[in-house]
Amino acid sequence: MKKVFRKTVFFMMILFTIISCKKTWKKDKVETRYNFLFITNEDISPYLSFYGDSTAHTPNLDKLAKSSLIFDNAFTPVGVCAPSRSCIATGMYPISIGTHNMRTGQDYTGWGNRIYNDIGLKDPAGNKVIQYAVVVPPEVKVFTKFLREAGYYCTNRFKTDMQFATPMSAFDENSQKAHYKHRKPDQPFFSIFNSLTTHESKIWVYAKDSLRIDPEKVKLPSYFPDNPIVRTDVARNYSNIELFDKEVGNLLDELKKEGLLDKTIIFYFSDHGGPLPRGKRAIYDSGLRSPFMIRFPKGLHKGRTDRLISFADIAPTVLSLAGIKPPDYIQGRAFLGKYEEKERNYVYGSRDRFDEIYDRVRSIRNKKYLLIRNYYTEIPRYHDIAYRKKIPMMRELLKLRDEKKLNKEQMLWFESPIPEYELYDVINDPEQVHNLSGKEEYQNIIKEMAVKLDSFLKAVDDKGKIPEGELLKKMWPGLKQPLTLEPEIDLRSGKYFLTGNTPGSDIVFRIDSVGTMIDERDHWNIYTHPIPVQRGKYLHIRSVRIGYADSKEIILKM
Repeated sequence: MKKVFRKTVFFMMILFTIISCKKTWKKDKVETRYNFLFITNEDISPYLSFYGDSTAHTPNLDKLAKSSLIFDNAFTPVGVCAPSRSCIATGMYPISIGTHNMRTGQDYTGWGNRIYNDIGLKDPAGNKVIQYAVVVPPEVKVFTKFLREAGYYCTNRFKTDMQFATPMSAFDENSQKAHYKHRKPDQPFFSIFNSLTTHESKIWVYAKDSLRIDPEKVKLPSYFPDNPIVRTDVARNYSNIELFDKEVGNLLDELKKEGLLDKTIIFYFSDHGGPLPRGKRAIYDSGLRSPFMIRFPKGLHKGRTDRLISFADIAPTVLSLAGIKPPDYIQGRAFLGKYEEKERNYVYGSRDRFDEIYDRVRSIRNKKYLLIRNYYTEIPRYHDIAYRKKIPMMRELLKLRDEKKLNKEQMLWFESPIPEYELYDVINDPEQVHNLSGKEEYQNIIKEMAVKLDSFLKAVDDKGKIPEGELLKKMWPGLKQPLTLEPEIDLRSGKYFLTGNTPGSDIVFRIDSVGTMIDERDHWNIYTHPIPVQRGKYLHIRSVRIGYADSKEIILKM
């Protein structure tokens, strides 16, 4: 009996030890601070083998996909870069924060060109529109600010293009040389590497380069005519994707060489669809649907999901995976991590001014249907944008249109007037060329989705209903950019206490041995707690707010 009792006690002790170890392992797992790497490129729809299109040879993306969680239903809210990037950066819908018109200023790359000019533009109400940085609500931040406050080293290489000059609180580095290698030893990082290789402009910039894809072997959608000019541009697009794939391989090799591959969560996605006509800028899947996958360390979570996600969900998801609670103001929903939210039933899209052409279109999509509402039914779906006409096939399409040589599907894009509502069965009509809105049997679906769309637009306070010039005057009174006020400085107990004087502003600082004004914007720290005095050093201080001009630099000898 005693022997049995001793065996039972021994067994229970072993079991308790195993359970205790298991709990400890789980705790350590949760507390692991993974790095984040964003690999992003411009202007591609899911033209990749793991989405069923093997036209381009992409061994590096294919390899990444095999160990990733692939999303079949990832959508940007706007089919063009600057509004889309504002959404990614803030977790907010562009129509909600005023970043919906493409493009507002000159801040395309890096810290941006912070000079704004009169470009002679007027909105449909006759209001003057100059170049400007969008002033977002005071609580809205670039989400990397919260990662920096949590100790992450944040870099961006190198495009920003967010409709406002990138605030110095957003990144430790923001340039063509930005790299996670510059962080402190063992410091976790968040790094963006963006490629321009697949951008719309490369269709004509690389026009004289050798093609990697045979034009005769590309598959054309029904809305494109079949001729050599069209086939050449489509083949050029696939060729550019192959070039981008090599860049992906280099980034992954570098990460592996540094011993960081299984310490880093890798996101891959494009900023929107495109880049060919009826792709980029469109509110169909061809413009809003993006390839999207996430690779977790050690093969965790790999597979596939049809979960609907919006690009507004990216910011809160990264924060959630980092163990940081997303701020309450963020409109996106975390779809992974500690603060994962309930799966969404719909994603939403918008289309407003693109370059010199004004429009207003809104959309709502679930896994079965896409409903589009056109507010300006008197204008065609096609926008006669000068920039896009640099694409050879765009000029060819216009020529064939004028010669009345396009068929019914190919003429849909040029149709005018257009109906108020368009409804598409995205499962049976993936190209969205068969509008069901005129059929009686679909009226209940249209009504139900229209109610959901109106409710969403009201909830986010859709700024698209306000003429751009009027919206600008609210942001920039007298068409002058507002200025961030200098912070208050209080020296006590050997520390500098700083207080912002502009609602929504952040304070940044740096310490060095140079007592002159610093033009270089990299490596400014975010002020989160009092700064100890360092004798003989100089303290440089600025206040910054999104959309405002930065405060004057304050320089103090400590």
